[in-house]
Amino acid sequence: MELRHLQHFVAVAEDQHFTRAAERLMVSQSGLSASIRSLERELRAPLFVRTTRRVTLTEAGRALLAEAERILAQVRAAHEAVAAVQGVLRGTLALGTEQCIAGVHVAGLLAAFRRRHPDVEILLRQTGSGALAEEVAAGRLDLAFAYRTQDDTDQLRSVALTSEPMTVLCHPSHRLATAGAVLEPDDLGGEVFVDFHPDWGPRRTTDAVFAAAGVRRTVALEVNDVHSLLDLVDENLGIAVVPRHFRHKRPSLAALPLKGADEAEYETIALLPPERATSPAARALMTLLETGCLAPPQDGVHPS
Repeated sequence: MELRHLQHFVAVAEDQHFTRAAERLMVSQSGLSASIRSLERELRAPLFVRTTRRVTLTEAGRALLAEAERILAQVRAAHEAVAAVQGVLRGTLALGTEQCIAGVHVAGLLAAFRRRHPDVEILLRQTGSGALAEEVAAGRLDLAFAYRTQDDTDQLRSVALTSEPMTVLCHPSHRLATAGAVLEPDDLGGEVFVDFHPDWGPRRTTDAVFAAAGVRRTVALEVNDVHSLLDLVDENLGIAVVPRHFRHKRPSLAALPLKGADEAEYETIALLPPERATSPAARALMTLLETGCLAPPQDGVHPS
């Protein structure tokens, strides 16, 4: 089995199309097809279901994909490790993050990294914490800033960044705004909730608080970005339970503490592969983060 066969296989799996994959790899379509057939013969199993419009992975193909991505990530890390020993950091830094993650100023961190390592290409992906954990474990991301969704495994380790309680945000004219006390989940029964997709860290934390209290809630307004959530609350269309630092993004909203949130704090972490598989670029980024070598925000206010 040759590395180029695995590279060709992964490209076809990602594009779900031989022609597009061949164009991206800058190889002939016939050569790409021959490479895939060679891999299938060696493994004695079909890897794709081919149609006139697209190709999809077979069960064997899905099993191979995770391993192929991990192998190629390790090969890339090996090349980058040798370059790092020679005093030059090159290659790619693939970073994932949730929006407005606490404990790290992502833009400032990446700017500081680029100043120190201009030969490294930076790739950024923003999605939910569950997906980020899967992509780091599979080798598609070098590291990610996320909410803790699981314990460490042999494919994934975590570095704690910070933790904070959850806070209820509502419009100043909302009945809860004048409560003047710590709210309990029972106090929020029947409210209209604005919240994120279930894979996001804040949503998972809020769901855990209400589940622990035995209170059922319905998310009527589901969004995928912080500012849409704040806009909906600002228009008094619903309330939101969010990490405490979100209240600084919209000071006009009323912010009230939520009882029980301390027991299910919003904990943010850096997700990385095992130490031996961590790329030099990821190590360099974590060093910057741990030593605080960041460019300060221009207005002096941390955006997270």
